[in-house]
Amino acid sequence: MKTLLIAAVAVLALAGACSPAPGKSAETKVTPEAVAAESSKLTQFLDAEFEKEVQLSPERLTNLGRKEQYDKLDDYSEAGEEKELAWRRQSVADMKAQFDRAKLDAESQTSYDMWLLALDRDELQNKFRKQQYVFGFSGPHTDIPNFLINDHKVEEKADMDAYIARLGALSVAIDQVTARAKAAADDGVRIPKFQYERTIKEAQAIITGAPFGKGEDSPLWADAVGKIKGLVDAKKATPEEAAAMTAAAMKALKSQVKPAYERLGAWLKADAEKAPSGKVGALTLPDGPAFYEASLKLLTTTDMTPQQIHELGLKEVERIHGEMDAIRQKVGFKGDLKAFFEFMRKDKQFYLPNTDAGRAEYLKRAQTFIDGMYLKLPTVFNRLPKAPLVVKRVEPFREVAGGAAHYMRPAPDGSQPGVFYSHLIDMNAVALWALEAVVYHEGVPGHHMQIAIAGELTGLPKFRTQYNYTAYVEGWGLYAEGLAKEMGFYTDPYMDFGRLSSELWRAVRLVDDTGIHAMGWTEEEAVKWAMENSPRPEQAIRSEVRRFILWPGQATAYKIGALKILELREKAKTELGDKFDIKGFHDTVIGGGALPLPILEKRVDAWVAKVKGA
Repeated sequence: MKTLLIAAVAVLALAGACSPAPGKSAETKVTPEAVAAESSKLTQFLDAEFEKEVQLSPERLTNLGRKEQYDKLDDYSEAGEEKELAWRRQSVADMKAQFDRAKLDAESQTSYDMWLLALDRDELQNKFRKQQYVFGFSGPHTDIPNFLINDHKVEEKADMDAYIARLGALSVAIDQVTARAKAAADDGVRIPKFQYERTIKEAQAIITGAPFGKGEDSPLWADAVGKIKGLVDAKKATPEEAAAMTAAAMKALKSQVKPAYERLGAWLKADAEKAPSGKVGALTLPDGPAFYEASLKLLTTTDMTPQQIHELGLKEVERIHGEMDAIRQKVGFKGDLKAFFEFMRKDKQFYLPNTDAGRAEYLKRAQTFIDGMYLKLPTVFNRLPKAPLVVKRVEPFREVAGGAAHYMRPAPDGSQPGVFYSHLIDMNAVALWALEAVVYHEGVPGHHMQIAIAGELTGLPKFRTQYNYTAYVEGWGLYAEGLAKEMGFYTDPYMDFGRLSSELWRAVRLVDDTGIHAMGWTEEEAVKWAMENSPRPEQAIRSEVRRFILWPGQATAYKIGALKILELREKAKTELGDKFDIKGFHDTVIGGGALPLPILEKRVDAWVAKVKGA
């Protein structure tokens, strides 16, 4: 399903998920051999079903390093979503009819439960499909060009032919999402005015420059020309074939892509005057409170209410302020904590020049931190990721001043490394004291460690190596920042302040996200509260607050997930005493793929019981 709310999250209907199928007894006695055979059959069934799922998404096939349907893009229409939901319903019905959960081993029971939960997730997201922004925190208008540039590999002439076909398909996708945005507007669902302005600018950037007009090559044209040149250089295409492909790419861009983006831009400009610019957030949407509660459930994989999350955020902010004040005193700063925030926000020593040289230095320093961490990973992990990790600047057509760094997973076949992306368009919005924590969150031992290893796991159904749950994935990233402190990093007190600032920001998110979507805060009120309670640069804060507005609930998952992982670690330490092994704990947490938090807790509890009995 083309989920515009959030990719791969789950609803926790655990009581139903864990009960035996109707008419089948949970007390059935089966032999170990029968359990092994039934578990193997389930893995084969789920692998076959996952194959059906990925065949519904040509883009996902490409992300997996495969070239089936290489000339197609996903179906972005509501009909496409309905088709996938119908498949999911049938798949779950078939699994229930064919398998008795009681006859499966523990790992297979987890897989069974997660396949049920995937349907629960899709059903809940479908219920609130109309409230989901088409052009939210990101959108197909930039995501698809980014996909073509970074994921569509051209190694043979046929690959370039497929690329050109996908340029034509891009126009269809843009028309599909434009139609959905129009339908949403008719139902009273519009992105805020600031996002209209950003989306118009982004859409125009795709069709600015050659071959559409004067100026530098547009992003897709530059990519197409470069890929065709690569074929010629590798002697995979003759100059005559290259000329034909170049002409075909130009035709697709000018006759198909450009008109579709112009239609999108024209509608956005015409509709922008109706966009909300004061009060924003879930409360402005039809059935907004229920939509927000569903978003929180999907994203945190808990039943926490907005009020509980808000209060947790306030408590965590107060605690972290105390630790930050200790660093203020350690470095000898004479003012109070708020004055220290201003110092950290504005002092020139914490920023690199806003030049290409400054950007190159930022990426170099990030790589240095990554290299240092790789040397010490074996002290707390048994398993290391095989996939390489690279650091890159976000592509200009989607770069935002103060935008949050992010990670892109590697392709399972090794054709694409893991990528840690940074927004460097304005170096005044990228504080150096934040860099070390960001590296450990997005790279190692954070996202790259967990996501790359998940993709490399064997012995599990394939879907468990690819699915993500935000509270788990982002919770692990935040946990990794603190783990780095335990490993001896952040030797510079200002960098340690950056670690606390990162943790503080995740607590601020709990307050701001619920403030906006459950309490009716305006954008300015959320920015003001964050400015008063964190040291982040104002541009970065404003960018983040707009992200909260556009992606209800997502920002709450980080802190909730990290706190749960820490809780499980302390619980295991208490129960195991001298038998506790940090490497074994980490193997357990990241050794089963991404999991909803209640299922993760069951997994850790089973590991504790096993160690106790050893």
